[in-house]
Amino acid sequence: MCGVRQPSAQPNPPAPPFDAPAARRLRAALGMGPEHVAYGMRVSYGLPYVTADLVIAWERGTLSPGNPELTALAGVLWCSPGELISRPRTLREHRIARSVAPEDVAHAVGMDLRAYRRAEESGVWRGNERQSAALARILRLALPDFVAVTGREAKLAELLRSAVTTRWQAYVRPLLKLVPLDRDVLEPVLQELHQDYQGRMAATLGWGGGSRSAGEPGQRFLDTIVEAFWRSVTDRTA
Repeated sequence: MCGVRQPSAQPNPPAPPFDAPAARRLRAALGMGPEHVAYGMRVSYGLPYVTADLVIAWERGTLSPGNPELTALAGVLWCSPGELISRPRTLREHRIARSVAPEDVAHAVGMDLRAYRRAEESGVWRGNERQSAALARILRLALPDFVAVTGREAKLAELLRSAVTTRWQAYVRPLLKLVPLDRDVLEPVLQELHQDYQGRMAATLGWGGGSRSAGEPGQRFLDTIVEAFWRSVTDRTA
């Protein structure tokens, strides 16, 4: 794009997913033009390469701001960086969304800073139960996010698929160890998912489809089993 200049050095690690519509909406609410945003980032945050064209490119989603740009943009738009981030998925993205320094997270959970940084870089959380609870508090993690950032989502999907395709009662205890839910919530959720899956399979067999077509609705259900699980949990705990 003509007139758009990007910083020569790529941020490391990469910036979290940018919410372009939110940036455009926040700017418009303040009555600012792209040139005003660019000026503020240049003058107040020492980013001389930021132009109105670059701001427009961010808002159109053709380019994404790096970490320094994201922080500066949030400052100019009078919002938190988290308001400019699409739904965070990783531990690092949740921390940035909450505008918390890694040092503060490490201190809050009682972990060496280097160990905490390794957890962000590797995507593997090795904290104990107390540290995990502290992590959830400081980053205000909802239960689905807590399960995801502590690396338990893949195991959750595996157990749920087994539960709905076999006897769900056998998976109550393993799931309770994995996900901090009340048994009174978990059991009806598993029963509901099991019935839903079995009903889909029975319906396709009744249609007289071939072996490949008969399994497709069930497979689609299994592919999104984690999302279905959290929706059902939310319905029962709201």
